Amino acid sequence: MLLTPEQLLPQQQLAQKILDELNRILLGHEEVHRLLLIGILSRGHVLLEGLPGVGKTALVKALGQLFDLEFKRIQFTPDLLPSDILGGNILQVSPDGRREFVFQPGAIFANIVLADEINRASPKTQSAMLEAMQERCVTLQGETRKLPFPFFVLASQNPIELEGTYPIPEAQLDRFLFKLEVTGVDAPVLAQIISQRRRGEPPAPTWHLTPEQLQGLFDAMDAIHLAEPVADYIARLVAAGHPQNALALPEINQYVTFGASPRAAIALAEAARAAALLDGRPTVGFDDVKSVALPVLNHRLILNYQAKLEKITTAHLINLLLEKTSPTAL
Repeated sequence: MLLTPEQLLPQQQLAQKILDELNRILLGHEEVHRLLLIGILSRGHVLLEGLPGVGKTALVKALGQLFDLEFKRIQFTPDLLPSDILGGNILQVSPDGRREFVFQPGAIFANIVLADEINRASPKTQSAMLEAMQERCVTLQGETRKLPFPFFVLASQNPIELEGTYPIPEAQLDRFLFKLEVTGVDAPVLAQIISQRRRGEPPAPTWHLTPEQLQGLFDAMDAIHLAEPVADYIARLVAAGHPQNALALPEINQYVTFGASPRAAIALAEAARAAALLDGRPTVGFDDVKSVALPVLNHRLILNYQAKLEKITTAHLINLLLEKTSPTAL
């Protein structure tokens, strides 16, 4: 059943209250906060990329405090092992003297998992996250265990450090709904931080979102209507990003090796629903799709060597796709 704007208003106001609290805790990143909340409402994972000290970890910790959910942090390092993330079986002695293996859950068994500096772990350890991020479960020694609901991986990485880092494989990147660029703040915001935040410490949340309130937001998301013309626009937008596709632009054929996967189309649809919810609209519009296209696609287009040589960015190509792909099919 299609909701009316009046029926959607309480959930829109609740989502805005979350944004207002995040904007109060961390200054100068309003658009990042909006996109992060869209990612959460879409039940997706988010990768935050930015220079040291711009507030990536602080943002995820603030979100963990704001949501009344179990939060765990994993500091990724080169010596981190898959068992440190997933857990494992530990030999224990029962009261009657019998020895038995007991499963000890790892840090991945939480609602919100902060994967801090995820590109510092080895490929073997990074691959341990693949099943958890896609299937929301963990399989160890032939036994599959479901992760808590809801489950989000919010990861951070530094784009400039190469020593001691391992690039995230494309298969794992594709499991992130968004890749968000977290930049520095301007001088007025810096002055506000210096004058109001001793040692840069953000204030604690003044309230907490309950699991029931979060479920209400999820239910509202499920009721947002995605019309067939908008779904068709999403499909054509993703298809146009594939080289040699009939819809591909000349620039795509020239600079792109691989286009986005079907996960990108699903991510665009869900994120556009969340964007409509934040604006209090019960149906998804073309502008909702455009507003989330960059964070959905910017880590899914694989550029070739020529693009890197000519300093062509994924953002440039995505803007071309949005500019030249008509919302209405010809």
